Amino acid sequence: MHSKNYIKGRGAQHNNTNKFSEFKYKTRDDFLEFCRIEGEEADTNKTQYLPIFPKTIVNKVTSPDIGMEYSMNPYQGCEHGCIYCYARNTHEFWGYSPGLDFERTILVKKDAPKLLEAKLKNKHWKAQTIVLSGNTDCYQPAEKQFELTKSSLELFLKYKHPVSIITKNALILRDLELLKALAKDNLIYVNVSVTSLSEETRRLLEPRTTTIKKRLETIKVLSKNGIPVNAMLAPIIPGINSHEILNLAKTVAENGASSFGFTVVRLNGAIGQIFTDWIQKTMPDRASKVLHQIEECHGGTLNDSRFGLRSRGEGIIATQFHDLMRLAKRTYFKNSNTLPLNTNLHELHKDGQLKLF
Repeated sequence: MHSKNYIKGRGAQHNNTNKFSEFKYKTRDDFLEFCRIEGEEADTNKTQYLPIFPKTIVNKVTSPDIGMEYSMNPYQGCEHGCIYCYARNTHEFWGYSPGLDFERTILVKKDAPKLLEAKLKNKHWKAQTIVLSGNTDCYQPAEKQFELTKSSLELFLKYKHPVSIITKNALILRDLELLKALAKDNLIYVNVSVTSLSEETRRLLEPRTTTIKKRLETIKVLSKNGIPVNAMLAPIIPGINSHEILNLAKTVAENGASSFGFTVVRLNGAIGQIFTDWIQKTMPDRASKVLHQIEECHGGTLNDSRFGLRSRGEGIIATQFHDLMRLAKRTYFKNSNTLPLNTNLHELHKDGQLKLF
C-alpha cells in the first residue's frame, strides 16, 4: 500500500541534496500553504528537456567489470525512473539531484550525431563496439521527439561500425529496418532489460518503462528478424524479484533471447537513500527485510564499490542467485553462443563509402 505522499508515475519520491552543492532543497510548509490559498501547484511533476552541448560523445569505459570499452549516451538523466538505477549518481555532476531531477530534468545532447560522425571518421579511430547507452536508456521517451539514437544508428550503418544497444523500451522497434541492415554485417547486438514478469512490480520499480508484455514482444520481433538479443535480468533484488529468476530465464528464452545476464542490486552513493525512502513508501511491510538482505549481499552495507564483487554480490543469498542462474543457463540456454561483432568493415568505409584501393 502506497504512502499518502507517494508521487505516482515516478521512481524517486523526493529530491535529495546534491552532494556537490552548498545549498539544500526543502519544501516549506508556508510555501505549500501559499500554493493552496492561491490555487497553484507546488510541484507540477512535469518532465523538462534541456539542450546541452558536450565536446565529445564517445566515452572510454575504464571500470574493469562493466563489460564494455566505449559507451555513448545521447541523453543524461532518464524519464524511465527506475528506482535502483546506478546512473542517478551521475546527475549530480551536472548540478542536479539524483532523485526526482534525474527523471524529470533530461539533458539532451543535440549534437550527438555530429560528434559521433567526427569520431567515426577520425583517422586514428580503430573500430571497437560502442554501446548505446552505458548510462541512461537511449530509447527513453525523449527519443520520440529528438531521434538522436535513430540518427546515430544511421551513422553506424553508413560507416559500417559495430554498435550494441541496452534498452527496456519497445520504441527500439521503430528502427527495426536499420537494425536489420546492421545485422546483415554482424554490426549490432541488443540487450533488453527484463526485471520482472509482474506488471505490479514493474510499475513500482520502473514506473515509465514499457510493459513486460511489450518488452517480451520486442525480444521476439528482434530475434525473428535475425538481430541477436541478450536479456538482462537485472538487477536481482532480494525479496522483490529474486523469486522470479527461473521463470524470467525460461520466459525470455521462449521469446527468442539467445543469452542472458544478471546483476545483484547495489545501491551506491545517493541511491541507497533514494531506494530506502521509496521502499518505505511503496512496500512498508517488507522494507526492513529487503534492505537487510541487500546488505547481506554486500558485506553488510548498501554501498559496494569493489570491482568484481559489486555487481555479483557475496554471501549466502547472492550464492543462491548464482546457483539459480547456472541452473537456468543449463536448462534454457544450452546452445547459447554469442559471436563478437564485426570490426573489419569500418576502415574500408571511413569516408562513408567503400574504398576500392
